[in-house]
Amino acid sequence: RGPRHDPECNHKCTSFVFKSPGSRMPVPLGKLVLFTGVAGTGTCALLYYLIQKTFSRASYYQLALEQLRSHPEALEALGTPLQVHHLRLTDKDNFVDIADAKLKIPVSGPRAEGHLYVNSSRDAPFKRWNLQEVFLELKDGQQIPVFKPGGENGDDAVKRE
Repeated sequence: RGPRHDPECNHKCTSFVFKSPGSRMPVPLGKLVLFTGVAGTGTCALLYYLIQKTFSRASYYQLALEQLRSHPEALEALGTPLQVHHLRLTDKDNFVDIADAKLKIPVSGPRAEGHLYVNSSRDAPFKRWNLQEVFLELKDGQQIPVFKPGGENGDDAVKRE
C-alpha cells in the first residue's frame, strides 16, 4: 500500500514505513533495502557459480586441461599438484560463441603460476570442438606450447562431442 507517514513524527518528519505484501506489520525502509541487497548479492553469487560450472564442463575446457596434464615440460615448470582457478568472466581474453572458444585459464603449482591460453573451434553448431592451439604463459613471461594441430599429440586425439 505504499509509503505512509509515521503518526508519531512531528510535521516535517521524513521517516517512511512500508507494509510487507500480505502483512499488517510495517517494514522500515532501511530493512527493505538491506534485504533486497542481500537477496541481489546472493542471486549474483549463484549466477557466477553456475557460469563457472558451465565453462569447466565444456569440452574445449576439458580438452585443454587434458593436454596440460599430459605435457611434461608444462608440469615441470608449474610443479604438481596442479591447481586450476576460476576464469575471470570480465577478461576480454575469455570469449565463446557458437563456432569459436578462446579462454585464458588461470593455473598454478608449487613452482610457478600463469595462464593456459586455449583456442578452439568447430565447423557447425552441435559438432565437435577441435583444439587449435593451447599454450601456457607463466608469470615471468615464458611461453610453453602445449598443443598445436598436427603436432606430436595428433589432431584426432583432441576432438570430442
